[in-house]
Amino acid sequence: MDPKMFDVEGADVAWCPGCGDFSILRALKEVLAELEISPQELVLVSGIGQAGKLPHYLKSNVFNGLHGRSLPASTTIKAVNPELTVINVSGDGCTYGEGGNHFIHNIRRNPDITNVVHNNMVYGLTKGQASPTSQKEFKTPLQAEGVISEPFNPLSIAIALDASFVARAFSGDISQTKEILKKAIKHKGYALVDIFQPCVTFNKVNTFQWFKNNTYYLDESHDPYDRNQAFKRSVETEKYPLGIFYINPKRTFEENLTVYSKDKSPMYKREFHMPRLRELMDSKK
Repeated sequence: MDPKMFDVEGADVAWCPGCGDFSILRALKEVLAELEISPQELVLVSGIGQAGKLPHYLKSNVFNGLHGRSLPASTTIKAVNPELTVINVSGDGCTYGEGGNHFIHNIRRNPDITNVVHNNMVYGLTKGQASPTSQKEFKTPLQAEGVISEPFNPLSIAIALDASFVARAFSGDISQTKEILKKAIKHKGYALVDIFQPCVTFNKVNTFQWFKNNTYYLDESHDPYDRNQAFKRSVETEKYPLGIFYINPKRTFEENLTVYSKDKSPMYKREFHMPRLRELMDSKK
């Protein structure tokens, strides 16, 4: 497939020139084309924020929901039609802040979706407040004396909860970001891909060069099936590892639903049976 088939003609892109979101958009289009996933087979789900605008610029089925509430929608879409490829796209504030509760319980349920989180360590849409992943002493117009709280570590949280697939990428390296996204989308189960993505307007500390200087890739000696080793690597902060930290194959949310135990067809393809529905409703009176 040609990545251009995902272009949205006439799209008025609101991102700042040089924003790391552009690289993620390009990488995602190329990966979808290489995996031959058509716009008709794809649903992009997002919340609020600059990252949440990505589905506006990529041709597919789209659901844009409330701030931090996109993961339950993603889970439901996949549950009623397991034949779809569902990708949740949002930022560090939306996913780890407002959506923190949904992030945790989504991991428990393990829906077969990919969760792409643009992590620029700042709220960009609302002009530069500290986000859950902002580093200590990071100064903003609101946190004028610097951030005093410890940053949220999404990877260690996900591994501690025994997530199915946990990875981190850097938008400044499109080639490696594509490889990680490709494996995440092909993985069966919940796949978290946290992507370091510089905000060129509201974060003058964590720049492209800063991420280059403060990251490195996990090498072949790392065993992604070793949970203890994955957790140890996830808490490293002197330099941040990139790559696939943890893989834990297990049954998905959809596979555990009794509605699919005998019939694998999506819900929308099934015949509506009014007498059985009435019988169910009467049983609850």
